[in-house]
Amino acid sequence: MSPSENPTSAHTFQVDLRGLVDLLSHHLYSSPRVYLRELLQNAVDAITARQQLDPAAPARITVRADDELTVTDTGIGLTEADVHTFLATIGRSSKRDADGGLDGAGLARARGDFIGQFGIGLLACFVVADEITVVTRSAATPDAPVVEWRGSSDGRYTIRTLPAEARPEPGTTVTLAPRADAAEWTRSGQVLALARDFGSLLRQEVTVVDANGTEHRVNRTPPWTERHASPLARRDALAEYCRDTFDFTPLDAIDLDLPLVGLRGVAYVLPDAAPPSRRSGHRVHLKGMLLSDHADELLPDWAFFVRCVVDTDGLRPTASREGLYADETLAAVRDALGVRIRDWLAGLSASDPAMLHRFLSVHYLAVKQLARYDDELLRMLLPWLPFETSDGQLTLDEFVRSHPVVLVARTDDEFRQVAAIASAAGLGVVNGGYTYDRDLVHRLPEIRPGVSVTDLDPGMVTAHLDTVDPATELAAAAFLTVAREVVGRFDCDVALRSFHPTSAPALLFDNREARHERTRAQLAEEADGLWADILGSLRAEVPRAQLVLNHLNPLVRRAASISGRDLAVTAVEALYGQALLMTRRPLKAGESALLNRSFISLLDHAMLGHEAAAGRGPGTGNPGTGTPGTPGTPGTDPKEA
Repeated sequence: MSPSENPTSAHTFQVDLRGLVDLLSHHLYSSPRVYLRELLQNAVDAITARQQLDPAAPARITVRADDELTVTDTGIGLTEADVHTFLATIGRSSKRDADGGLDGAGLARARGDFIGQFGIGLLACFVVADEITVVTRSAATPDAPVVEWRGSSDGRYTIRTLPAEARPEPGTTVTLAPRADAAEWTRSGQVLALARDFGSLLRQEVTVVDANGTEHRVNRTPPWTERHASPLARRDALAEYCRDTFDFTPLDAIDLDLPLVGLRGVAYVLPDAAPPSRRSGHRVHLKGMLLSDHADELLPDWAFFVRCVVDTDGLRPTASREGLYADETLAAVRDALGVRIRDWLAGLSASDPAMLHRFLSVHYLAVKQLARYDDELLRMLLPWLPFETSDGQLTLDEFVRSHPVVLVARTDDEFRQVAAIASAAGLGVVNGGYTYDRDLVHRLPEIRPGVSVTDLDPGMVTAHLDTVDPATELAAAAFLTVAREVVGRFDCDVALRSFHPTSAPALLFDNREARHERTRAQLAEEADGLWADILGSLRAEVPRAQLVLNHLNPLVRRAASISGRDLAVTAVEALYGQALLMTRRPLKAGESALLNRSFISLLDHAMLGHEAAAGRGPGTGNPGTGTPGTPGTPGTDPKEA
């Protein structure tokens, strides 16, 4: 018999309902709390379907939380045939036909009218209950009987008809008997909180009746859709909604309105700075039902300074209905909302400069990120943005009035090295070590043609330091020789100059190339074999770091007159260590050891000097010679100490 003549038989996949419920609860849905959202969603869709037949039909949903949980709606209800078709078939939705396609007018109409389209919502109830009871009466068939469907989590279900008085009016009641391990999710307080969270923007009336019989209306009209007596009253209403929803008072509120996708809402500007990496947690409602309270994909990444709440008809949910489906529509909405926020920023410079100053003082980092890629916004806002400069925290417009030539320090370390001396010398230096700052400052000539910008080289600053006269240099020659020996171990030179401010005894000028070369040399010494050869081949001739001693500083002048070597070494180590600390860069092990050694030595010298002055200590060393007064202790002249 040929293969083509072999008989074939068709079979149907079997579904393990318990396994499917476990899949839903642990992998599709993020929490058991979604069961109530699914029940509310089914009720909303049933009411929507009934109002298509009868626009005057009531639109009420009542949730009762007691020993059992019931959700009753005034929707279209189901016939017995509908019950067999939709409740007993996993994945079958009343919005789809028997072939899995959408009935009637198709996908666009279903997405425009209904929230659910997947046919798995009722299964979410098995996450908290082992048995679900549905009592329903169809509004589409006036003489249809009342039908009861009772389903179990093991896959069994029963159907029976009930007397008409069991449900006099069309609609559906779903009853859950919660499992003991899920009772917390069906307690009246928890149910009320969930109903308010999920259903606060639903257009249908939603009421929760607690265990004491008290009724609670959970939905409210959002303030962005209401009419207000004045702009101030509207602003106050929006701020109150933000406090209730997000627990902060916004800096400002930005209206969001995209009619093409039926989207309306508000973007609230955070009152405090937020790091770009922090996700804002936008709340997205789909036809009033909360879809997600962490929809980070709704806005561009640069808009991390706002939190949004929106209601939309046109965005597509994922199967779990806890997020937005990443399609072209979502991408277009994200871009359009980004434009709206950008337009708000641009408008502030003309309409509300005070608010712009408040905003930039908090969220300048976000604006800097955006301005790098938006030329129009750059021209509009760059003059307003604050930067750290050698004259303090200033906007670039304020800074260039005094400094038409702007020098940009490429790193924070370089800026710390030169800020004080640059200010005293009249040089204008901007700290370009912060995120985006260097790129933005270099674009300043595009909007201020008379300004020039160049990267700072430490040599530009040292060129503004005054040399000392030859006699002074000669008098300090012995001390400078010791200084060069001490700091030479760190690949550093020493120079004696005069500069302001006089309170700075020493400055350490270094650049990235020199630091990289020292790191390479250190690694080459520690490595062996091929890696050492590779590092050795990378050697580059670069300028060494330079310790510049300020002759105008009284401490340096006294140190330069020290004749004792031990005290001179200690003084140099202390001056080098202090200059190192001023750069604010991480210290290496040898540098940390130098700081510790110099501190202890200076303390020792101070104590010896005090004892000698009191005439009772062992400070009998020969003054100015460095000869120890006691074994292992450097000698000193008390005046030098």
